[in-house]
Amino acid sequence: MTAATRPAAHQRRAGTADQAGPAPLAGYTVGVTAARRAEELAAMLGRKGADVVCAPALRIVPLSDDQALAAASRDLIAHPADIVVATTGIGFRGWLEACETWGLAEDLTRAMRTARLLARGPKAKGAIRAAGLTEEWSPPSESSAEVLDHLLRDGVEGLRIAVQLHGEPLPDFCAALRMAGADVVGVPVYRWTSPEDTAPLDRLIDAAAGGDIDALAFTSAPAAAGLLQRARTTGAHRRLLHALRHGRPLAACVGPVTAAPLLDQDVPALWPTRGRIGALVRHLAEELPRRAPALPVAGHTLRLRGRAAEVDGALRPLSPALMRLLRELAARPGRVRPREELLAALGPDADAHAVETAVARLRTALGRPHMIQTVVKRGYRLALETPPCPPADT
Repeated sequence: MTAATRPAAHQRRAGTADQAGPAPLAGYTVGVTAARRAEELAAMLGRKGADVVCAPALRIVPLSDDQALAAASRDLIAHPADIVVATTGIGFRGWLEACETWGLAEDLTRAMRTARLLARGPKAKGAIRAAGLTEEWSPPSESSAEVLDHLLRDGVEGLRIAVQLHGEPLPDFCAALRMAGADVVGVPVYRWTSPEDTAPLDRLIDAAAGGDIDALAFTSAPAAAGLLQRARTTGAHRRLLHALRHGRPLAACVGPVTAAPLLDQDVPALWPTRGRIGALVRHLAEELPRRAPALPVAGHTLRLRGRAAEVDGALRPLSPALMRLLRELAARPGRVRPREELLAALGPDADAHAVETAVARLRTALGRPHMIQTVVKRGYRLALETPPCPPADT
């Protein structure tokens, strides 16, 4: 799936005004970079009113074809670990399911029965128990850092520790254990690689760098790293970073680990308190509208959404050119904007009369022509209402 749009019922809800107003993400376009659970995430965003563009930034290597995983499993059967760290439920289950195809699952489970099993969170804990095993400990925070602290506090010198990786190599985690004297075996469950078809990702990068995407949603660090790497390959890296650093698109991550590749490039990112995709969608549905302040214009309330204007709670879809023009006017609300400044927003092919035509079309699209005032021989302005001056002291 390269693109998903919200269901018809949500299109009606987003495009009409009622007592509740538009759906929280109506008028916004969100890019989904996930390979796994992309449809689920797109559906959640669509229910909030967003237009969704799906372009996987990575591809998951099928576990049954992954010889690195098979080799690590055979090593742990021959030389069982003292401690096994399960970081994700899907990863731990997938590991054992892959071992089933190689005829190794029974031997691996037997080897794990002699080990101390640590689960990073409740889903990993559930996967351990589903395999007929019992975890020794799980941190309340669901944090890899707390698991590491627990291990180092107990001491790991001379111990053999298997760490089920969750897509990224966890170099700091494994390095800290090795420095403390442990023999660490990384288990590369659901390893990532580049997508086979990069065209959807290239289109998403180009749209994001051009300001046509309002938010990018990331559910894993490899997806964030994969998007940045692909942008380097295509020569769009600088443009994309410039756009991300200025918050359009907004980088929305499921948690701080996912955000790490972006933060390393000085890209601001947000994430919910709870690292779940449902929480990510709710956080994004709160944050994007919050960044669209209400402007009192000619007796009406105007908010700018990604590709639409919200006028008194009614959504007014706009073409990209008209949206750029409105953003220029709203960037300095109430101030007169000369025609030459507005002309630049319409693109390099626009001629001297383009501004007049575009303003007329924008007035019609907003449904409130008087919201944009013509200032003779000077340009145009949003008819921003200013609060009355306080009375002078007597």
